[in-house]
Amino acid sequence: MARIAGVNIPINKRMEVSLTYIFGIGPITAKKILEEAGVSPDVRARDLSEAETARIRAIIDQSYIVEGDLRRQVAMNTKRLMDLGSYRGLRHRRGLPTRGQRTHTNARTRKGPRRTVVGK
Repeated sequence: MARIAGVNIPINKRMEVSLTYIFGIGPITAKKILEEAGVSPDVRARDLSEAETARIRAIIDQSYIVEGDLRRQVAMNTKRLMDLGSYRGLRHRRGLPTRGQRTHTNARTRKGPRRTVVGK
């Protein structure tokens, strides 16, 4: 398995898809990285030479925030909102949607499974 940015990427998939297994890299970013590295998006990860893998690693390290650093940055942004006591921070603290969605009938993903109220 090829290891890029601390993640074992699948070797049987096209590089364009394999790079998306890294947190912080989506399909468009993967295409940009491969174009910059001069690697065909259709090549499989197992067929990459060591030099191509090194070029991809270098581009990701110098140009993108991925994996642990990005997760830490997102967590710190959420924590900052909660510490400020902003409206979005309060919604995060209560486990409710933060972007204005209705909660009367939906929002099950954020609220969790229904808790039945007895006697209603």
